[in-house]
Amino acid sequence: MFVDRVHIEVMAGQGGRGMCSFRREKYVPLGGPDGGDGGDGGSVILEARAGVDSLAALAHRRQWKAEPGTAGGPANCQGARGEDLTLLVPPGTLVIDEGSGLVLKDLASPGESIVAARGGTGGRGNLHFKSSTNRAPRQATAGEAGEVRRLLLELKVIADVGLVGKPNAGKSTLLSRLSRARPEIADYAFTTKAPILGIVAVSRDKSFVLADLPGLIEGAHAGVGLGHEFLRHVERAGILVHVVEPCPVDGSEPAANYRAIRAELVMYDPALGDRPEIVVMSKSELPSAPEARAALEAEIGRAVIGVSAVTGQGLDVMLRSIIAEMERRRSSP
Repeated sequence: MFVDRVHIEVMAGQGGRGMCSFRREKYVPLGGPDGGDGGDGGSVILEARAGVDSLAALAHRRQWKAEPGTAGGPANCQGARGEDLTLLVPPGTLVIDEGSGLVLKDLASPGESIVAARGGTGGRGNLHFKSSTNRAPRQATAGEAGEVRRLLLELKVIADVGLVGKPNAGKSTLLSRLSRARPEIADYAFTTKAPILGIVAVSRDKSFVLADLPGLIEGAHAGVGLGHEFLRHVERAGILVHVVEPCPVDGSEPAANYRAIRAELVMYDPALGDRPEIVVMSKSELPSAPEARAALEAEIGRAVIGVSAVTGQGLDVMLRSIIAEMERRRSSP
């Protein structure tokens, strides 16, 4: 199950209590205080880990709590530190404080981490309170409480290339043809309800991550049709492949569909308007596809690559265009 947003509460461990104790040994009169400090409480850590692709593992529990520290002991023995609790999340996870709405950390790369809730400091034993005027202190402090925080974890899928377009434009079929990903494919809209990633191997030393992003509709920037659920994943894609259907079942024009999706992307985030884009027309095996592609090229004033996931037509051209754009982005400052 793909889960890209969860609400959790993280609770760090409380520090252990300091010990009030006195040294008592035979032939050692007036041994003095020897109470040890309590151990620090464990912290809750969020870490981005490669291979973790969903927040589903965190969705079944609302509260996550680290271990508390143990109390100090006699003979100046310090209490054990509570064990940290590390929660693994996918790269691309935003850690947001629910109370303030502030983004605490963008865990964009594998290995990045954040201490979401810091453990409480252990209490001090009575040894610390010894002085020239207080030779037998009976004070000891309790450990500090650990931090408690309510968090919103929001995943934005990280992909080199993202497939965007209207529902039923053929994005899922393209992904299944180019990679080993197996998205749901059917003859009705919104078969893809969550981003699906696939690795496209172009050659032995060249590959990229391709994401099938759920179909967009007009009004998506305002949340229509789960628009925000879909659009936030587009932000991470370095290159957009805009898939346009030659003969939409609703009778709409390909050029109008292209412009509508472009407008939704820009209204959601103006920076998406400057994102590198490759326009392809799917289902090019259809008799009407060449004429529709020529009309779309004339309308938008740029090249449109005709592709077919059924026959394989144009897929090599599309892949070469993607690789060329990726190399251009790497070489540019």
